[in-house]
Amino acid sequence: MDGSPFDRWLEDLERRHLAELSFAQVRKGLQAVSSLYVERRGRIGAGAVFDGEGKRAAFAIFYGPLHHLVVGRIVAALGAAEPGLSRVLDLGCGTGAAGAAWALAAGAEVFGVEKSGWAASEARRTYAALSLRGGATAGDLLRERLPGRGAGILLGWVVNELETTSRAALLPRLLEAARRGARVLVVEPIAARPVPWWTEWAAAFVADGGRDDLWRLPATLPSVVARLDRAAGLDHRILTARSLYLPGRAA
Repeated sequence: MDGSPFDRWLEDLERRHLAELSFAQVRKGLQAVSSLYVERRGRIGAGAVFDGEGKRAAFAIFYGPLHHLVVGRIVAALGAAEPGLSRVLDLGCGTGAAGAAWALAAGAEVFGVEKSGWAASEARRTYAALSLRGGATAGDLLRERLPGRGAGILLGWVVNELETTSRAALLPRLLEAARRGARVLVVEPIAARPVPWWTEWAAAFVADGGRDDLWRLPATLPSVVARLDRAAGLDHRILTARSLYLPGRAA
């Protein structure tokens, strides 16, 4: 390890989460989380991903770094970290990994909002390990006041888990924030079955000058992530995602 902030963060994750759980227990937790993502996504919004030590550890050690890598690559490709961004607001931040990637790229502060108290606490650890300024709170992302110019607003792997009425109410708020200058980035998995809300959101983003992208990103996985990937029978040598991005009209 070269002692980079990313490497130190991974070392901290592995040290803490494997202190009381075996590798096999974390692997089992990863398989359970993967099943939720693929087969039972309706339970994710209810907090099933963070239900149990094994699943929490798997999410932190495995999906956190993957989300960090994906968002970092997307942000770079979109130019979303160009000068003028001083703050990233990560709505539904999970363990903070995705928002941290954008904040690191931009040299910005990062603030996360997450309904799980455990995940908000983990996000604060993520920011500290990566030497980022900011914080995370346990709260309702739908009640958060959205910033304008100078801010980035991230919703990573969370919009699909919202109730239909909540999701419908959120879209115009995000569009209005972008009109006030905020950069808005939505990241979701590439779905195997149709997702009607994505079509509506993509049309609204593009109509306001934004982008709708699919990503296939070759990746060299960190050691612990690669070991869990193989042990759980997964294959993340190519990272996939789709994104919606608004660069902020007044930026």
